[in-house]
Amino acid sequence: MSDLFNKLLILRTPKIGPVRYAEIISQFGALDAAVDAIGVNDSVRDSVAREMDVAAQLNITYISDDEDLYPPLLRAVKNHPPVITARGNLETLKKRCVGMVGTRHATAAGMEFMGNLATAFASHDFAVVSGMAMGTDSAAHRGALRANGDTQTIAVLGGGVDYIWPLENESLYYEIVERGVVISEMPVGFKPTGSNFVQRNRWIAGLSEKLILGEADLKSGSMTTARFGVEMGRELWAIPSHPADSRAVGPNSLIANGVAKLCMGESDFFGDKKTTKKSNEKNINSESENDVLDKLGTIPLSESVLTQIVKKSVSEIKRDLVVLELRGAVKKVDGGYIRL
Repeated sequence: MSDLFNKLLILRTPKIGPVRYAEIISQFGALDAAVDAIGVNDSVRDSVAREMDVAAQLNITYISDDEDLYPPLLRAVKNHPPVITARGNLETLKKRCVGMVGTRHATAAGMEFMGNLATAFASHDFAVVSGMAMGTDSAAHRGALRANGDTQTIAVLGGGVDYIWPLENESLYYEIVERGVVISEMPVGFKPTGSNFVQRNRWIAGLSEKLILGEADLKSGSMTTARFGVEMGRELWAIPSHPADSRAVGPNSLIANGVAKLCMGESDFFGDKKTTKKSNEKNINSESENDVLDKLGTIPLSESVLTQIVKKSVSEIKRDLVVLELRGAVKKVDGGYIRL
């Protein structure tokens, strides 16, 4: 019986998480002895066997915390996951990481800023870590993927590494699998609940040497991630926003209280040199279409507004929107177009 199978038998036994797992291993030593001691039943054994079969079919890799590929910063976090699953380019896990988080209901300007910052970090050989949610998370992942090369971004999921949520980000998920990596501590196929996303936020902070907070309400998952980052001693930055907007309360409060450093852009990290946005040859979007896509977010923008922002003719905007809509990147709603 393999060590991995035994580890999963313990971890998949009800009421056993990282804390209890560590206690059991400390008490009984060898994995075989630990499995026998807790009395793993046949149902759990069958479930783990099926899970590992599915993982093999989907090219999902299990990584234990005693393996070199396990992210060292995450390993150093107290009560970290003993085993994580990963799908995609595993080399991404070897890179220095920067976490980027914020509200799902970000403004177009907020997402553009975060996306450009992510491009800059990815162009400087960082992996951008986020949670693949709508809004800020998506902007961070997409921004990282604009940089040349692979291994640019890590998505940490609250459910199984194969469970795509939200469904609107299905295309983004597969692009990350192709050019970055998706990871999770949960079983393959697991459907997340609210508490899983709190843990997901903890691991985003755990993976990252720097953590950058975009627009966020005061009581939000992103602020929870920031708190985890502070507890772990991570370098915390916050992007300021207009004080009349509730989405500015989170980052502005962290800056005002001296908890986070003021983030004004790429120059805070890489000097005055600006990173040129580059499209990887694998990127499905042309530069023209990217210009339009980058300006869209969760707030609908009309074709006439886009012509003013992007500085293109109505016919050019219409052409790009048709292409993006066919690819599932944008959607027409009341008031204009939004990014998916």
